[in-house]
Amino acid sequence: MSKYPSHLSPDITPSKLKAQKSRARREPSGVFSLFQAPQVQQFKEAFQLIDHDKDGWVGERDLREVFASLGITPSPSTLAALLHARPGDTPASTSAADAERGVNFTMFLTMMSERLFEFDTEAELVEAFASFDEADAGFVRADEMRGWLSEVGERMGEREIDKLLKGPFTDRQGNFNYREWVKVLRVNEEEEPPAQ
Repeated sequence: MSKYPSHLSPDITPSKLKAQKSRARREPSGVFSLFQAPQVQQFKEAFQLIDHDKDGWVGERDLREVFASLGITPSPSTLAALLHARPGDTPASTSAADAERGVNFTMFLTMMSERLFEFDTEAELVEAFASFDEADAGFVRADEMRGWLSEVGERMGEREIDKLLKGPFTDRQGNFNYREWVKVLRVNEEEEPPAQ
């Protein structure tokens, strides 16, 4: 007999325990709260593009198809590294069954959040620009930047480039002051828009 009243003691009958476990499985992961609904939808669409067999898991066969569509033949070690890169797990803690199944959407979303939130915008941007600033003066030639932005990586259109380079951060000699530009970006990110 318990020394506590019956209404204070936990009711741990097998049926209640099973219901609690079932409810826990249905509750969404906390990673979904890190993103807005449109962002989650974009990640879901990206995941579905990778999940060729539409089984809800990105496995080795799915990755091989993605690489093949890009004209790349991945090594077995590359595939293994991608499939074992689980959020919060070490390769030793990953079971063989999980490794064979691959990565589900919640794992994928968690992996994306880990990559996005470890990005230090100011430091990364300054470092990226500094790699083109041989004199370490805080300036990059605007005409050189125009070439990089239109030809390398995620290419920008002429209007976007003009909007960036014809602003107050480019002097009369055609030098883009990237350090000041990054500082202004940081200030703008810290300012909260007024509630309406």
